[in-house]
Amino acid sequence: MLPETAEQLMRSRYSAFVLGLERYLLATWHESTRPKELGLDAQLRWRGLEIISTRAGGATASRGVVEFAAHYRDGRHEAQQHEVSTFVKQDGAWYYLDAL
Repeated sequence: MLPETAEQLMRSRYSAFVLGLERYLLATWHESTRPKELGLDAQLRWRGLEIISTRAGGATASRGVVEFAAHYRDGRHEAQQHEVSTFVKQDGAWYYLDAL
């Protein structure tokens, strides 16, 4: 089942990071900004996702912005990735475009 909103795609991409699903991450990355490969860090232990805000990005929208904090442990250190991500809907599917 495809994510119906930008926030749902954000949550599914976070889960893909947790599980190390590089192919899914690349497949849900817009072709105009997608890297050739990711090289995920297997040492990171993702600990939780906090959605801070969502602008647009509903089921009928074509763009959306999701601000989030993804918490992780890198060895002994707790840290977070704070990002404002832009998503676009193309041909009925949502894609991660870039981060502000």
